Amino acid sequence: MKIRNKWVRMSKVLLLFFSIFIRIYWFKLRQRSEQEWDLLWEKIGGDFRKTLFELEGLLIKVGQILSIRTDLLPHSFIKQIQDLTDKVPPSEWKEIKAVIEGEWGCELNKNLHSIEKASIASASIGEVYQAVLNNGEKVAIKVQRPQIQSIVSIDFRTLGIIIWFADRFVPVPKGFINFQVLYKELKHVIEQELDFQKEMNSLLFFKERFKEYDDVKIPHVYSDLCTSKIIVMEWVEGVRLTNDKALETLELSREKLAQRLLKIFLPQWLEPGIFHADPHPGNILIAKDGQVILLDFGMVGEITKKDASYFQSLIGSLLAKDYSKAVECLSQLGFLHPQADFRTMEKLLAELVSFDTATLKETDLIQLKMEMNDMIQALPIQVPTRFIFLGRSVVTIEGILRQVAPEAEILELGRPVFMRWLQKQGNSKWTFLWQWAQSQPVFKVVHSVNEFLRLPQKLESIKEKEQRRHFQFVIFENNKKQFFLLLLIGLIGFCLGLYSGQSVIWQLSTAIGFISIIGYFICSFKQKKWMKYMQERK
Repeated sequence: MKIRNKWVRMSKVLLLFFSIFIRIYWFKLRQRSEQEWDLLWEKIGGDFRKTLFELEGLLIKVGQILSIRTDLLPHSFIKQIQDLTDKVPPSEWKEIKAVIEGEWGCELNKNLHSIEKASIASASIGEVYQAVLNNGEKVAIKVQRPQIQSIVSIDFRTLGIIIWFADRFVPVPKGFINFQVLYKELKHVIEQELDFQKEMNSLLFFKERFKEYDDVKIPHVYSDLCTSKIIVMEWVEGVRLTNDKALETLELSREKLAQRLLKIFLPQWLEPGIFHADPHPGNILIAKDGQVILLDFGMVGEITKKDASYFQSLIGSLLAKDYSKAVECLSQLGFLHPQADFRTMEKLLAELVSFDTATLKETDLIQLKMEMNDMIQALPIQVPTRFIFLGRSVVTIEGILRQVAPEAEILELGRPVFMRWLQKQGNSKWTFLWQWAQSQPVFKVVHSVNEFLRLPQKLESIKEKEQRRHFQFVIFENNKKQFFLLLLIGLIGFCLGLYSGQSVIWQLSTAIGFISIIGYFICSFKQKKWMKYMQERK
């Protein structure tokens, strides 16, 4: 790492954040034009990028995560950080050797016949070295960077200060983003990535998951040589997805390769369980026979059964053109702001789904994506923090598919893959087919009548929820009023005590006033916490 000193790292990050905060507020006070607003964010993005490359470590990963938050940040900022790569200079060999021998409790030659002293890959958390075991098998050894634990601890402490400040003073709309949840999610994922035993378990999980797939290869892991800081796995050879010349020599066509990638990742996004959250081109290789080799399972996310059910229902609703149900699924998943108008969202979904994909060939895709990003920011849409890493996985694979098969349409590539996945879903398959049948004209009238009959029940449920929320809100407000009145009584008593010279009265009044202030702030804190909770549930 370039800068390991605790106070230097903290001061540089905090200085960057507060300078951004001040620049934004100063801009708002001067009420500049929208064009100048974009230029400001472009400059902020450049400064942010420069600081990340200077400090490296955890901060590179923070930048990578922010680069997919087009729903939160301006395009001019995203453009500056969207190509961040987690590449840092390797550590000195003597430090790496000390880590390996310290973890194994013996010298290298007890387990290894030889090892290359130059790393073949070096990222912020780990480095990979090629070696040969004493039995002659070639392996890849992933070693945790020296002192990375202390560096990550410093960076998290700094981020904690920034998150605390942002949560209280950054003017974002209610329900737009929960900074604390975002921080906890990021911390959870990075802490998992720091424990190589968990990465080994994730690798074994994926190996079991894809054991029936002939076109997927997960490296064998030598669990007896693995520790919390070392992973030893089978050495695999393959072509990078960024190597166009090598891809042309494969037996597999570009379109078939893209569909194979979708076949591997689509179930991860739609079924409950863990998914690969960092599938960048360096973590996916292609063997000569077309096998897809998956590497690096340090960053994984998880989809719950409930969320998987809503995602599947969302796809079924879109296939059935039941936009009312689709919007309801989006709301349940947390993609809509609490104040979103469901009817407006239904109309927008209908327009989006009816978009003629054939016109994409004649469209400037970069301009279209920029317009889509602007539209998303203008709409009451948000990406829940628990889906940040799912979004990262989807966006990364989308970029890879466009690079692998630039002439193909992603929807056309995905349709047969989705249908094959659907055929394996058992009872769920009939649910999807029934939803598709409902989209046909003959069922339109039945569907409309059904929606009409369900309307009173929906209205009654909404009314009941709103009444409960209003009742709880009134309780909080009444308690605050009572504490405020108590504070007034304390102030009056304090003044009377001073006027009459009775020390007992003004001392008692001071105590009453102090208690009322504490009670008022506690009540306000609980009310704010409850309101955030209700926004997340809504």
